[in-house]
Amino acid sequence: IPPYAILSHTWGADGDEVTFEDLNNGAGMDKPGYEKIRFCAEQARQDGLEYFWIDSCCINQEDKAELSKAINSMFRWYRNADRCYVYLSDVSTAKRKVNGDVCEWEAAFRRSRWFTRGWTLQELLAPRVVEFFSRQRRRLGD
Repeated sequence: IPPYAILSHTWGADGDEVTFEDLNNGAGMDKPGYEKIRFCAEQARQDGLEYFWIDSCCINQEDKAELSKAINSMFRWYRNADRCYVYLSDVSTAKRKVNGDVCEWEAAFRRSRWFTRGWTLQELLAPRVVEFFSRQRRRLGD
């Protein structure tokens, strides 16, 4: 298996994510979840990786046998990835004011939905390198 990046993220609302079926049909570019695919592709390229893997569009969710096998393989896929990009769609690095004070991204980072999901624990522990990114694609740390 060639070196690859893997995306860790939380899924959006029903219909927002680009699915395996969307990719096979040449669809999905107009869905909100496509931004995550674009981000992962561009970040992998910057890191010198030709391949990347994203669960929402690389697993056929309609094929229950494939889905079951994939769920049982997730830890290994994350462990074998060269890099794991955590895309935090609910963390903004854009400066904004609340009650006259400038809000920084750190508070939003600590409250991110990503930290409340059970699946993400293996996505944090398994990879050798884990990097966190805001929805503006700003690297927040590793």
